[in-house]
Amino acid sequence: MSNLPPPPPSPAEFRSRPDREARLAERALVLDVLGRRLLGIGRLTLFLVWLLLLEFGWGLVGIALAAFGGGGGADPLTLLFGLFCGIAGICALTPAVWMTVRGVLRDRVARERLVQWAVLDSDPPTDARLRAPVLSACWLLLSFALCATGLWASFAVAAHTTRDNGGYPLVVYGMGAGLGLWITGLIGLAKAVAHYRLAIRLTGRPGVRSTSSGLPRPE
Repeated sequence: MSNLPPPPPSPAEFRSRPDREARLAERALVLDVLGRRLLGIGRLTLFLVWLLLLEFGWGLVGIALAAFGGGGGADPLTLLFGLFCGIAGICALTPAVWMTVRGVLRDRVARERLVQWAVLDSDPPTDARLRAPVLSACWLLLSFALCATGLWASFAVAAHTTRDNGGYPLVVYGMGAGLGLWITGLIGLAKAVAHYRLAIRLTGRPGVRSTSSGLPRPE
């Protein structure tokens, strides 16, 4: 995929290069790039931008639901405004969902390439940087907050909504908004946990890749 380092050479070709310092420098550079691609500030910013766009689009759909939820009592201008908001909301939701799914797929490829490059050799200082404890904690705490907020929104809106204060349109909107937060939070949690486990495997024992860890042992 674009903007990702290429797959590594074969282990035999990589180790055949005479200058090990140059090999380690290349490996360190690629691992740093892939680490930023997975957990960096730029990736986190995009993660939040697509979440905001998703919630904004669903908010417009919620306005449409409220407009059409009035049934025959709604005036034509309100229905027209609701139709406009519904179309605009779908236009915002489509790229948000697409880019979120695309980000998950690209993260999977980046993680696979990180493993492929990491098992070519061992360099404790470089491998230790992969843990990125501050960024990992940011992803973990933020994602947990999104999951908690999403679950609370889904159940709180449904529990406190009656026919007189919003009815079914508000329930549908609240549960949809909460579901978006919850799913996005799960994606972030899965990313943070997977990266932490991978970094622990890589840094657990310099120069050795245990077969039980799922990482091959370098020759």
